[in-house]
Amino acid sequence: MKLHELKPAAGSKKAPKRVGRGYGSGLGKTCARGQDGQNSRSGGGVRLGFEGGQMPLYRRLPKRGFTNLFAKKYAVINLDKLNAFENGSEVTPELLLENGIIKKVYDGVKILGNGNIEKKLNVKASKFSKTAAEKIEAAGGKVEVI
Repeated sequence: MKLHELKPAAGSKKAPKRVGRGYGSGLGKTCARGQDGQNSRSGGGVRLGFEGGQMPLYRRLPKRGFTNLFAKKYAVINLDKLNAFENGSEVTPELLLENGIIKKVYDGVKILGNGNIEKKLNVKASKFSKTAAEKIEAAGGKVEVI
């Protein structure tokens, strides 16, 4: 099969309604829009969220808080995930990404202290929780902030 041979599944594509092709078609003259009014005009209709002049929902609901545009987002992993690596290996964000432990690096990687680590590893990450750093060093490994 080649690109020029690709076709959509039978019955999945439906022809659009052809309006304004004479009164014999049943959809001539006003093209199923009716005689008068806002929706009969070209460009007619109301904007998204318009409720006929009633106070729209997005204005009725209370607004709370704000979004910090400068907040840093970290890829967070727990200690027990690091047991997947061999003893004495150097764990970097690139290696974590390569092995599918994290999906994306974002602004850095943070290691949390949930679970236990049985291997001696040299871990390089942007941030460590206090318990994670203690557990890695207790297992004989090293913690390095990058």
